[in-house]
Amino acid sequence: MSEGSKLAGLVKSTTLIEQNEQKSVVLSFLLIFILMTAYYMLRPVRDAMASDWSNTEISVLWNIQFFLSLSFVAIYGVAVSRINFKYLVPAVYAFFALSFVSFYFGAPLVEDQVLLDKGFYLWVSLFSLFHVSVFWSLMADLYNKEQSKRLFGFIYMGASAGAIAGPLVAAVIVRSIGSETLMLSASLMLLIPLPVVMYLQHLKGTELHNVQIAADLSAVKIGGNPLAGFKQFITSPYLIGIAVFILLYTAIGSFAYFEQTNLLRDFDRDRRTEILALLALVVNVLTFSLGFFATSRLATRIGMPFTLALVPAFMCAALLILAFAPILTVLLALQVARQAGNYGITKPAREMLFTAVSRETRFKAKPVVDVVIYRGGDALWSSAFALLTDGLGFGIAAMAAIGAGIALCWTATGAVLGSVFTKRDVAENITVEARNSGAATEFSPN
Repeated sequence: MSEGSKLAGLVKSTTLIEQNEQKSVVLSFLLIFILMTAYYMLRPVRDAMASDWSNTEISVLWNIQFFLSLSFVAIYGVAVSRINFKYLVPAVYAFFALSFVSFYFGAPLVEDQVLLDKGFYLWVSLFSLFHVSVFWSLMADLYNKEQSKRLFGFIYMGASAGAIAGPLVAAVIVRSIGSETLMLSASLMLLIPLPVVMYLQHLKGTELHNVQIAADLSAVKIGGNPLAGFKQFITSPYLIGIAVFILLYTAIGSFAYFEQTNLLRDFDRDRRTEILALLALVVNVLTFSLGFFATSRLATRIGMPFTLALVPAFMCAALLILAFAPILTVLLALQVARQAGNYGITKPAREMLFTAVSRETRFKAKPVVDVVIYRGGDALWSSAFALLTDGLGFGIAAMAAIGAGIALCWTATGAVLGSVFTKRDVAENITVEARNSGAATEFSPN
């Protein structure tokens, strides 16, 4: 056996990646690594700004973000209908790269620094969801269902690695040449994925042999109504179920974010950035470990219902503990567990759910779920949080108890979604086997 075959066998045994999949998986890993590195160079700066504003001000920004996301997804729907599929994903990343260049060179022209900070906060928040949604749309188009269960956990490790590298790169840049260069550096990094995406589309047919999953539309456009994604969403119980799952997740995320923001108000912006970068580093080291050792095996061996319900059930228990012990160390531990569990287990499993829908749905309806519903959840729960805290004076213990009840609903939703996905998967496998059997009979010499 050659050294290359031995290495391929070792990789397969440790990561469940087949030899013909290894090149595309490595490139997918690299793609999300670059995207997340660029984002995490900007995220600590964005979140440090939030502690300068009240809960109500942040809630207003999150409501603006919802309408911004709604508008952007509608524009994206037009792009999906009119731009050649081969260039669609690279065009999205090139657009965001140019937008950050515009922030960098346009900043000196804006006199109101607070207005500029809030605009930057909103734009980075939009980028944080949209670039990931587009990436996973591409992944769901490259890999089949069986591959997604084995490979998505490993690929998502690239996101964790990028989230580790991003804060470290940002710290070096800030220390050496200043924070104002972060936008320019991130925009340059977003140009690297363009040739990677093109080559992955080539590998889909040559090495993954997945052209039969969806017609090869690299030379044509994904047509239809540019607003079809909204119609597909409201008429699909399956997509609505995913949306409910995301809404319940954003409720827990909003609680943790607002309490974190409140606790950091006593620090200056540089110190907040440092603390948030350290928190991101710890979270993503844990996420990386979960992605390598746990996610793929949970989905393939224990099943999707358990995988999707695991982190919500843990958060329910953690929030109950916080309700009885509302102290800073417990909240920070909850934040680490929530983010690491989401990025390492729940998010990859959630992306597997979109392998059970059509290609047009992945590129038109998926951004509606990932961006509009997510930001709608942010807007809804931020308003509720501001009302309960600034308005009614609820403390951290009362909010944690409410959060535990929401997490329980989240757990049940995850279990149901996982069961529906499993049934769809089994039904499709039966259909494919029947089709293959029929084809074999038709071409049999007997």
